[in-house]
Amino acid sequence: MIETGPEVLDAFSAAVISVVERVGASVVHVGSGRGGASGFVIAPDGYILTNAHVVESGRSPRITLHDGTELAGAIAGADPSTDLAVIRALNAAALPAATLGDSDALRVGQLVIAIGDPLGFQSTVTTGVVSALGRSLHARDGRLIENIIQTDAALNPGNSGGPLVDTRAHVVGVNTAIIPNAQGICFAIPAATARRVAGALIRDGRIRRAMLGIAGAATPLGRGLASALGVPLAGIRVVEVTTGSPADLGGIKAGDVVVAVDGEPVPTLSRLQAVLGDERIGRAVPVIVVRRGERLERFVVLREAEPPRKR
Repeated sequence: MIETGPEVLDAFSAAVISVVERVGASVVHVGSGRGGASGFVIAPDGYILTNAHVVESGRSPRITLHDGTELAGAIAGADPSTDLAVIRALNAAALPAATLGDSDALRVGQLVIAIGDPLGFQSTVTTGVVSALGRSLHARDGRLIENIIQTDAALNPGNSGGPLVDTRAHVVGVNTAIIPNAQGICFAIPAATARRVAGALIRDGRIRRAMLGIAGAATPLGRGLASALGVPLAGIRVVEVTTGSPADLGGIKAGDVVVAVDGEPVPTLSRLQAVLGDERIGRAVPVIVVRRGERLERFVVLREAEPPRKR
């Protein structure tokens, strides 16, 4: 029988209170051209993680700390493809920093706590559970953000950029989106993605990605053909090849179906995007295509994709 008495409720409350006491001081208000949003300190010298859409105006943000102190800020870097950005509070020292946890260990049904500064209401706290894992969302530049966390923790627009925290007071996600006219459907970028992106933004000010230079759509090959050729069941049918692109120079043509890049199957555009990471920039990688029923291998020297243009 499941216990529901005061002791259980007190334990629940104690867990939430403990998390808020440990993480709340790291949550900040980010004032920008789009209005107010949230963020949280990830390094004591003033680096703060928030959403890219919060700082897309390019204006220097104003940062309000937990104790009400206002500081000027600067944008260290932003990545619209993951809706993450790092800003830095200027002339800041010894700020309380949150700890990024292991989002890969999350389980559906796990208790999570969202802390933010929506609409200027400092350290607003809501609780909920992980509703689903592995969701995908389209970023503002059209790329898919994968492994999104879905939660039913009640959020407001100003919660964007705030932390989603587990009961050990570790940040497991960065709150990023709310579905309008839906009840309790909210999303967060996983901490695993945030850790990687934040490190690159602090180091380089941007995220480097490889480009292939094709436009296409996912398409099935048919079980018989895939089995006969020894290739995956689906790939990306090439609709257009950019002139002078790595794909063009490597001999990939419109009508080809790209089924693998550097040994990685690419049954969807999101998988292709995931394969085109910075570690493959400048490398000659094998690309397996199916052309008129024939399996072909082409070697393509990937180059760095241009940053997305500001709208």
